[in-house]
This record gives sequence, structure tokens and C-alpha cells, in this order.
Amino acid sequence: MELTVIKGKKTFRGGTHPLKKKALTSECTISSGPAIKQATILLSQHIGAVCEPLVKKADSVEAGQKIGDNDAFVSAPVHSPIKGKVKEISLQPHPVLGRCMGIVIEADTENNPLKSPCSDKFDKNFDHTKYTPKQICDAVRQAGIVGMGGAGFPTRVKIEPNPRLPKETLIINGCECEPYITCDYRIMLEWTYQVLAGIKLAKSCCGVERVLIGIEDNKPQAIEAMRRAVLESKNSENIEVVKVKTKYPQGGERQLIESILAKNVPTGGIPPMVGLVVLNVATCAAIAEAVVLGRALTHRTVTVTGEAVSRPGNFYVPIGTTVGELIDFCGGVAQKSAKVILGGPMMGLAIGDLTTPITKTTGAITILTGEQIGKAKFERRQTACIRCGRCLQVCPERLNPTKIAHAVKYNKLDLAESYYINACMECGCCSYVCPANIELTGYIKTGKIFLARKKKKMPQ
Repeated sequence: MELTVIKGKKTFRGGTHPLKKKALTSECTISSGPAIKQATILLSQHIGAVCEPLVKKADSVEAGQKIGDNDAFVSAPVHSPIKGKVKEISLQPHPVLGRCMGIVIEADTENNPLKSPCSDKFDKNFDHTKYTPKQICDAVRQAGIVGMGGAGFPTRVKIEPNPRLPKETLIINGCECEPYITCDYRIMLEWTYQVLAGIKLAKSCCGVERVLIGIEDNKPQAIEAMRRAVLESKNSENIEVVKVKTKYPQGGERQLIESILAKNVPTGGIPPMVGLVVLNVATCAAIAEAVVLGRALTHRTVTVTGEAVSRPGNFYVPIGTTVGELIDFCGGVAQKSAKVILGGPMMGLAIGDLTTPITKTTGAITILTGEQIGKAKFERRQTACIRCGRCLQVCPERLNPTKIAHAVKYNKLDLAESYYINACMECGCCSYVCPANIELTGYIKTGKIFLARKKKKMPQ
């Protein structure tokens, strides 16, 4: 079987080129995280209905046990990553919501061996045909798998066959366009056959004819690793590696679809409306683990990075580990830090509480130094808009960020809606290129919150 990588200047309209900053961790292999004494499992870690606790205070739980669930179609259960006892069920810090209900579990320190990655369980001879679509869907649902690239949409809903919206192509997102973050890159290099196993299982479940694995052209080692795995593996027909142009936000679902297939998903729509499914590489690895080994999603790979970190790296950690605990595991900070971000500097969320726990969608912790922040504040003093139009040029969603931001600034939320504020993906490209240093993305994020409160979709 001969396999070629689809080449060309495959890209999307708009976007920008922030500094990559990936050298800090790109050569750091995935290693085990800390042995935690306590885990905080948030009941809201996905798009959809929030889980209800299935345990109560003082209950004993096993590692991998389901501790929260909801019968709603768009939802995903949560599981304990450790063996221990429920300490409390109470409001806990949440990176997006501020606070939400969480289950705090105290570890049984004598009977909690570190969980290791399972990539050695998969090789080129993996046979996905042993599993039916129903078995795959059920395993993914019971394991609580959600999109691990950031959105957190329940994966079962994505891959489940739907006669009303038949799927033709599965796109695998291996771009990781955010500065600093390298967890998915390392997963492609180190867990290659596990990722491919998950891709095959998802392909079988979706009933698609074709799979396209999109990887940016600044990741030649990942491209070669995936290409070689596809070439050598059984039952890899109609799976292709697509080299796309390195540009931010190439990893956005809609942008990757535009780059690879030159298709546009309707505003407010979803990929199945145009016959597509998009999955992240880490999600595919989790699918393989759930279906083949029956393991719930209790751990994930997290990049801890930034010039302020003493020992940056990529770590396989229990979901529910606190941000502070993971930073301490990396030796703390080597110099004065000013901002801790969950995610990358473009789309990540700055947090002020280091007891915030890692969730299923936390791919990175980025710590910026005081010097970086101070320099940015000095160099980015805000001035009046000069109507240069750069924000229009870089917006990957073809919006007018300045008009939306000004509508929010003057509390004209109906006007902001008419400018399609909810179509904004909050990538930060407009703020990044604005010569007047206006925090356009910040205004838009604030406007979305005000609108959600106005429509009573979010508490005041």
C-alpha cells in the first residue's frame, strides 16, 4: 500500500501568525504527573446538561467509578480518577463558570498506584472490525469522553449514526495552533497507534467513507509518524494525512474544514450539516482506551509551560488535580509570574485561584512572567480606533470585530447580536493585530456574558 501526504497551501481566510513558543516543551516526552492526595471532580466539564452526583459524602469510591451523570442526550458522565472517600460535594472553582458543584475525593494513599498511559496496548495489527457501532457508542458514552481540544462537546453525540444527517468524511484535528501548547503533538508522536485505533473506531461508528488527518506543516515529525502508522496498519483504507499551512487559528473546527475541503459550515450550524465530523487526536486516543480497554476518561495529557515555569513539560495527570499542585510538581516558578492561564495565551482563560482543578478540556497551563505582562501593558497602551480594517482582514469568521466591540461598549446588545456576536470564536486575532491596542475580544466575551444573563441562560 502506497500512501502520500496531501500537500499544498491548504489554509483558510484570515488568521495571523503569533510567536509559537513551543520549543519549551516540544521535545519533552509525556511523563506521569503527581500522585495526588485529593481530587476535585467538577460536575460541569462539557457542553450540555450538568451531571448530578451519584455519590454522597463519606461514600467510598474506586478509581474509574462513575460518580456523576445526567440522562440528557447531550451530556457525559464524570468518574473518579482515584480510589478514596468522598470528602464533600460543594461549590468549587470553575475556569469558565467561576463556581460550580464538584465532588471532592480524598485519596486512599496506600492503594492508589499511578495510572500509566496505555499506548503499548496498540500496534499496527489492531482490528477495529471486532467492535460494532453500538458497542463503540456505548463505550464512549459510559467513559464520559468529550472533545478534548477545548470545546468539550460529548463525543458520543458526534459519532453516533444519524440517518437525518448522514456523515461522509471524518476530519482528525492534529493542528494545535495555540502558542506554547504541545500535548497533542506529543500524543501523535508517542501514542501514534492508539490514536490511529481511535480513528478507525470512530470511522466505523460514524459510517464515513473517508478520513482526513489534518496536521500543520511545522510538525513534520508528527506528519511522518501518522503517515507511517497509516501505511503499516491493517484496515487503513481511505485514511489520508493532510498537510495544512501553519497559521493561527488553523486548529479551529470551521477553519480546518475550510482548509482541507474548502467547505463552509453555516453560521450557527454544526459540521454534520455538511456531512462532516471533526475529532481531536487526544479524543481519538481516549476512544481507543474506552472501547478496547473499558477505561473511563479519568486522566489526560497537560502541557505545563511558560518562561516562568522551572521545569516545563507534558504530563499525564488525573482529572481533578489542582493547577497549583501541578505547578508545584514542575518545581514551581523560576521567576516572578504575573498570570496563570488555562490553555494558551490567545484563547486561554486567566485564573486567580490555583485550587481550580484540571478538567477534561484542560490541555495546558501557561504561566507568563511579570516582565512579559509589564512589557505588553507598556507597548499596548490603548488609543482610539484608526479604522484601519486589520481586524476585518484577520477575522476567520468574516465578522466586523470593531462594530461588535463598540456595540457592547455602549450597551447596545441588540445591535451586537445583529452583527453576529455569537458567531465569534474568541480566537483573539483581532486584538492581536489591532494597532490601537483595543481589547476587541475582551469586549466580545463580555457582551456574550451580558446577553446570556439577559436571556437568563446564565446566573446574574
